[in-house]
Amino acid sequence: MNRLRKLADYGQSYWMDDLSRDLLRSGDLPRRIVEEGLRGITSNPAIFSQAIGGSTAYDEQIARSARSGRSALQIYEELTSQDIRDACDALLPVYRETGGLDGYVSLEVSPLLARDTAGSIAEGAHLAGLVDRPNLMIKIPGTAEGLPAVEELLYRGINVNVTLLFSIEVYQAVAETWLKALERRHAAGQPVNNVASVASFFVSRIDTLVDQLLSHRIRPDGTSAQNPHPKTLQGTVAVANAKLAYAAFRRMAGRDRWKAVEAAGARPQRLLWASTGNKNRAYSDVGYVEPLIGAHTVNTMPAATATAFADHGKPGKSLTRAVPAARKVLKDLKILGIDLKRVTWQLENEGIQKFIEPFDKLLGNIEAKRKAFAAG
Repeated sequence: MNRLRKLADYGQSYWMDDLSRDLLRSGDLPRRIVEEGLRGITSNPAIFSQAIGGSTAYDEQIARSARSGRSALQIYEELTSQDIRDACDALLPVYRETGGLDGYVSLEVSPLLARDTAGSIAEGAHLAGLVDRPNLMIKIPGTAEGLPAVEELLYRGINVNVTLLFSIEVYQAVAETWLKALERRHAAGQPVNNVASVASFFVSRIDTLVDQLLSHRIRPDGTSAQNPHPKTLQGTVAVANAKLAYAAFRRMAGRDRWKAVEAAGARPQRLLWASTGNKNRAYSDVGYVEPLIGAHTVNTMPAATATAFADHGKPGKSLTRAVPAARKVLKDLKILGIDLKRVTWQLENEGIQKFIEPFDKLLGNIEAKRKAFAAG
């Protein structure tokens, strides 16, 4: 497990993309913190749908809430906030030891609010008060409607994980939003050293969609009318896109406005690599970890990816390597007629839907149990 702990030597924090009551009760979470150097947890509606829908560990609490007249949505909120609160407590020592750099647990607002600024602000503030832990992060999608909510919550002193980022341009807008929020706090005489944020940049989903588009340009016999051959770009675009996002981070971090808020005590908004599990067995199972290691970053891994990296991953400072090659990959993609901006726009909308569907399914499962328990 030393390979996971070694990431910290290069300025990267290892977070886990998983949470369940079974994980909390089994003792596995404290073990991961001690043995693997786990420094944070993210959650989303899909994770909770799997955790709550596939376990009886929540039934006792559902039964109590059902008998007290709670709705399915209220029960969902009770279940998730309890798990998040317990996870925050487990990671509180990490939060304190790192001076607030790590030890965070992320809780997402309803995916149905992805296009609702006012609703996201209201629910984000409500969830922050409900969990009431200093190491909670509220997750808000980085949509056009989500960014004003991100700014307002950060201005109020609420930690924010800005999620569902796919494009470099949107990431830059997110970084600008973070900067504006902290500048507002500083101008208002509020501290900026106690507000944390990460920008969750999704990786593997880029390759999943782009690889399909590239395959449309390959003939049945394996040849192609286009140059470069589309196959040479398959499995390369996601990492190239992430490397150039990090290059944008480094440029922005060197500007006077960033330095001014840092001088006031703020830490930079770190890039968090999300969707780092391998979705194509032809690719390396650590292919979205090894090339993306660098300072001021987080990698949030599914359990299988963390296990794979612990077994045979190669830690090293890799994010600033092969940046010219990454630029060439995106240039070649454009030559082949694939518009990465349109790809990332589609992925943003698909990402929202991928959370709405398990959210709706989970509420249906809770409602069925609620009726059964309420009826005795």
